Amino acid sequence: MRRKKKGRAAKYLVPVAPIPSGHGSAATEGVGNWGLGEGHKCYIPNMIAGASQADIGVLVISARKGEFEAGYESGGQTREHVLLAKTLGVAKLIVVINKMDEPIVQWSKEKYAWWDIPWYDEIEGKMVPFLKSSGYNVKKDVQFLPISGLCGTNMNTKMDKSICSWWDGPCLFDVLDHIEVPLCDHKGSVRMPIIGKYKDHGTVGTVLIGKLEPGTITEGDSLMVMPNKSNVKVIGISLDERKVRRAGPGENVCVKLNGIEDEDIMGGFVLSSITNPVGAFAEFNAKLQILELLDNAVLSAGYKSVLHIHSVVEECEIVDLIEEINMKKMKEPYPKKKKPKGKLIFVKNDAVVVCRIRVNNLICIEKFSDYPQLGRFTLQTEGKYTSFRTYFLLPSRVNTTESLYF
Repeated sequence: MRRKKKGRAAKYLVPVAPIPSGHGSAATEGVGNWGLGEGHKCYIPNMIAGASQADIGVLVISARKGEFEAGYESGGQTREHVLLAKTLGVAKLIVVINKMDEPIVQWSKEKYAWWDIPWYDEIEGKMVPFLKSSGYNVKKDVQFLPISGLCGTNMNTKMDKSICSWWDGPCLFDVLDHIEVPLCDHKGSVRMPIIGKYKDHGTVGTVLIGKLEPGTITEGDSLMVMPNKSNVKVIGISLDERKVRRAGPGENVCVKLNGIEDEDIMGGFVLSSITNPVGAFAEFNAKLQILELLDNAVLSAGYKSVLHIHSVVEECEIVDLIEEINMKKMKEPYPKKKKPKGKLIFVKNDAVVVCRIRVNNLICIEKFSDYPQLGRFTLQTEGKYTSFRTYFLLPSRVNTTESLYF
């Protein structure tokens, strides 16, 4: 159920992913093109589902003594969320420093009230280099601001100087109102990863829920559900519980289809154009940047993991290491190509490698340069998500087959 709220914040409280019952009810919510994720590691899969639909993310960091350090240290949730956000396509981040009303903090910028420990400068000083190393342009794509979520200070309205004398910036909702959303491709082929479905009882048709990436859907369009190649017709479109005739890219939509039953659809399927359908593969090549392997292990053929891409969660295996890439030489104007010394057996931390990955079932993916939203993924190994930064390497256009070799 969606809670109706009056006021300026109402438009940000819109669930974009189905929220499970019971203990998991604190799962990730997305807000239009924004994203909110639960901090506990048990909810990371839900965070991934929400972040994969978001263009802009809000990263909440605690100002309370010891809590920032716990999230920032190796394996902490702050580092994990930043890396996942960038890998899953969150283009911009609003870094919110929460709990500024704590007695030990007292809205201090340079140090805690009576301990000589830097606060705001320390957090920003540590986060900026890490955000840069994660791929964010801090000057253009990241904004820091302090708030108190408990008191609502600096959230809906700009706080008074009597509360925080050093802050001259906007409040949180001003930032959300004026932040620049990345441009969307209205003329591209339709790509809508499916995150949910339901049967609208009493009416004809099956309703699919998802975020429309590129392309435009109009009532009456003929489309295809991949990878099962089912031809369907659009008989209804809803945006935020409003019936419309057309939906554009970047919008979270409910699309009612005729020609398919709900039991024939699974999460991770993609609604796409008939003339240019999304690719479906069980084997593909990818570029992996190894950030941190467990216990300083090595990566070799046979390495097994769990792959997360848009709304797909699938077990996978690295079946072959094709080539290790020297990123330093790639930056040179005329890099010299060296003949490989022999078969690549293994790689270690910080390596960048092209490898072949195999999954158990067909999944819908695209070349990263053509469709970034369907061309980036992350791997989970023993509950850890920060081990890799990965992108697909696929030909610009291939026929849909069960495996891909090039």
